[in-house]
Amino acid sequence: MALTYRCRNVNKRDPAVARDARIAPASRAKSEFGSVALVLQGGGALGAYQAGVYERLLEEGIEPTWLSGISIGAINCAIIAGNARENRVARLREFWELVSDCESGVSGVWTGQPMVDAARTWVNQLAALRAFALGVNGFFEPRMPPPYLLWNGGGATSYYDTAPLRATLERLVDFDRINAGETRLSVGAVNVRTGNFAYFDNASHLIIGPEHIMASGALPPGFDAVQIGDEKYWDGGMVSNTPLDWVLSNSSGLDTQVWQVDLWSAHGELPSDLASVATRMKEIQYSSRTRAATDSLRKVKKLRAALSELLAVIPAEIAASPQAQLLAAAADATRYNIVELVYRSATYEGQYKDVEFSRRTMNEHWQAGYSDADATLAHEEIMKLPSVENNPAVFDFLTKPAQPI
Repeated sequence: MALTYRCRNVNKRDPAVARDARIAPASRAKSEFGSVALVLQGGGALGAYQAGVYERLLEEGIEPTWLSGISIGAINCAIIAGNARENRVARLREFWELVSDCESGVSGVWTGQPMVDAARTWVNQLAALRAFALGVNGFFEPRMPPPYLLWNGGGATSYYDTAPLRATLERLVDFDRINAGETRLSVGAVNVRTGNFAYFDNASHLIIGPEHIMASGALPPGFDAVQIGDEKYWDGGMVSNTPLDWVLSNSSGLDTQVWQVDLWSAHGELPSDLASVATRMKEIQYSSRTRAATDSLRKVKKLRAALSELLAVIPAEIAASPQAQLLAAAADATRYNIVELVYRSATYEGQYKDVEFSRRTMNEHWQAGYSDADATLAHEEIMKLPSVENNPAVFDFLTKPAQPI
């Protein structure tokens, strides 16, 4: 079977993912929530899935008031928060077409007869190897000379230079808009010296710049740590690849619908060879711990609800005591729906799927996100406040067996 490759014009959208320009003024089912949080996990090239999810949510009139991301999720969040509503999908598209730009046939869009999984695996691996060897347009480039050819690495602390990413962020993201606080933005990173996790959040009056977004995605040893103030930071995914805990533990006081878009599935098949062992290891390492986080929050919510009921019936003189006032401040009646979407890898995607930036695969990831969001939006219960007993409520309609939890 002959394999034919062709690069698409980056100024044109692929027909497989093309949409009309409509943006709905409201969702089909009126939401009962006062806030919407979009939580985006790290996962490199898989992040186009998140862009597809956001496109569908925007069409439905679901507009996040809080964006929180790690690594590639932080980049997607910055592009969304740093642009006007009507330009956000176009800017996401521009970023993803830039990083999947194809000067080589291997990294381009394959056209012709559908490939069998074995052939597609081969093509995907070649595209990933090209990224390792040559870098990714607008994202990172190899250090020259390569550190592995020098004695002791020549003092280098990474294999790639991410200066192209800074230039891309400065072009596609309006950081003045982010710092004006129109939309809350939180991105996570790890302090290299202390090992402590840190969130850079514009709600804390921190001035967010390209360096904060780059720090969130500075995964060693590929990328160097990013200097912020007197400290250096690495990719937040080294400690926690999903910023759900930050959103749940920093309540805005508003009932919140959380859209959690994961790129790594905690559930998977038993590995059958060394290649699938490596893939499964990475999936487990970077997957979210949604069940643990929500179970813990649910217990806390029940305790706080009981505390509120108790404070309402105690004598006034006890309620006025400093101890009672301290307990009253801990009471929180905020309710959450967590709507979880998890990218499900095709069988031909292997260990390096997060480095496979080919145009065809990018478009497939984007389309998968759009389709999964569309299927989830058909369930109107996600727009309804959960009961006190089931707070937070977690919905995952795409994993079998279907939930809510």
